[in-house]
Amino acid sequence: MLYQLYQGQADLLSPLRRGAAAWVDGFDTLPAFGRLPPLRLAAAAAELFATAVVTHKRPPFGLDTVRIGNRTTAVREVPVMTTPFGTLLRFERDDAPPQPKVLLAAPMSGHFATLLRATVQTMLPDCDIYITDWHNARDVKLADGPFGFEDYVGHLIRFLEFLGPPAHMMAVCQPAVPALVATAVMSAAKNAATPRSLTLMAGPIDTRISPSRVNILAQQRSIAEYERTVIATVPWRFPGAGRRVYPGFMQLLSFMSMNADRHINNHLAQLRRLFAGDAEDATAHRRFYDEYFAVSDLPAEFYLETVSRVFQQHELPRGVMTYQGEPVDCGAIRRTSLLVVEGERDDICGVGQTMAALDLCTGVPTMRKSYHLQNGAGHYGVFSGRAWAGQIYPKVRAMIGTT
Repeated sequence: MLYQLYQGQADLLSPLRRGAAAWVDGFDTLPAFGRLPPLRLAAAAAELFATAVVTHKRPPFGLDTVRIGNRTTAVREVPVMTTPFGTLLRFERDDAPPQPKVLLAAPMSGHFATLLRATVQTMLPDCDIYITDWHNARDVKLADGPFGFEDYVGHLIRFLEFLGPPAHMMAVCQPAVPALVATAVMSAAKNAATPRSLTLMAGPIDTRISPSRVNILAQQRSIAEYERTVIATVPWRFPGAGRRVYPGFMQLLSFMSMNADRHINNHLAQLRRLFAGDAEDATAHRRFYDEYFAVSDLPAEFYLETVSRVFQQHELPRGVMTYQGEPVDCGAIRRTSLLVVEGERDDICGVGQTMAALDLCTGVPTMRKSYHLQNGAGHYGVFSGRAWAGQIYPKVRAMIGTT
């Protein structure tokens, strides 16, 4: 019923948004005397209403070219492996020299892989980038079966095996745990495709350390209560009809509620920009929220198992994590170099939570372990923005280049 109510509201608002957009287009054709301040304010409000809309399709990465050395070369998004739940997407570059292969593990946390657009863009000149482009669960047929925490791990292993050695892996936020598990499992099996280096960025390896508000909230409900209150069924009109999911709009509301004042102020500022005709800053705002409001549903199994195993039971740091019935031993990782990155002002993944991986990986020599705390960086600043490009990425590049 939860999903049906949401979709019903969205359907009712859709013609109103289209009408608002049409009114704005018509306003632009009015002569100057028709653009009085009250009408300009109404047009600004109409545009804000028309564009501030939740969508359920992956936006384009929009990375069409990249500068490699002294020349610009074309970039193409090429699906190289596909399962019902995700695509291994390669950013193929024309005439690029041989470069290190990097699997970028994107979060399955309510947004699409394009959340890492800036991450990919920064790495493209130096690396052959592959990314886990997870599908919206509401578009995955019920007949394709469930997708749980171990399925995420299994996908990483399959993708690394497809890439073949030598390859590197970088996990941003939530997939830090399954990425570390996959590396441990592959190391124990002496899998030739085990990544040569693993970079963990702002991920919840041990949320008992410096718990954030997100971590505390995860502890306040039982899994049964989560299942009862936030899990919904995909409506009949979508390909995944009947599939149980954690709706992306629920995750979006959760994140927005954590910083409600900031989002309200951002939209009030956008209203002022539109009224004043500040096109450049208005476009930047619109571009950010087009991405932020593009949401993806999570398979219910994956969401509930992640909450339970990572945020409530802390299976990995407690040494009780299993994969396909076998214990996961991070101490089995011996030949994979490890880099951990955290943000000083991260309000989602507290300082020390990702660093816990360094202690768990007892088999990795100290000289092959690295840690970087980015001063002043929040959660998103770890993998996008100036600090990422200017201070964090050089450390990632150096480790990949020397491993």
